[in-house]
Amino acid sequence: MVRYRRNFVPGGTFFFTVTLDDRRSSVLVDHVDKLRHAFRVAREERPFTIDAIVALPDHLHIIMTLPNNDADLSGRWRRIKSSFTHQLAISGVPISRNRRGEFALWQRRFWEHTIRDETDFERCANYIHYNPVKHGLVASPIDWPHSSLHRYVREGLLPLDWGGSGEIVGSFGERED
Repeated sequence: MVRYRRNFVPGGTFFFTVTLDDRRSSVLVDHVDKLRHAFRVAREERPFTIDAIVALPDHLHIIMTLPNNDADLSGRWRRIKSSFTHQLAISGVPISRNRRGEFALWQRRFWEHTIRDETDFERCANYIHYNPVKHGLVASPIDWPHSSLHRYVREGLLPLDWGGSGEIVGSFGERED
């Protein structure tokens, strides 16, 4: 069995992919208000900065920066996932359970990548913002409402027409072989 080793870097900046167990679900965008609340709860308890984010129907991508004295990635994700799941359950959204009786909303793990430098950060942020187009959800990145691209445009970091529309040009964060 391969043992996955996390890179615990206090104050580090990380790119994450977090996925629902049911890849056909749309619960993240159907209940995006509850997802935002779960992030607020986790940030109040264990601060972190959201540098870029996109919520898609069945998964999300985020660039997160931790405080200088803290490297607890898993604790934050445990809190976000737990809070979101709890809010869904108390609002009556049906959630399946696994054989141990636990809610089976999320995949058990998450994927993370330590951001190495500004070029790596930009590559990951571009990947995040272009992801709704990659998945065929919209023709232009700005058309997806659940993305930090809107903040980047408001702050003048990217133009309104960033990513264009229609044909995909460029790798937008994916490795080219």
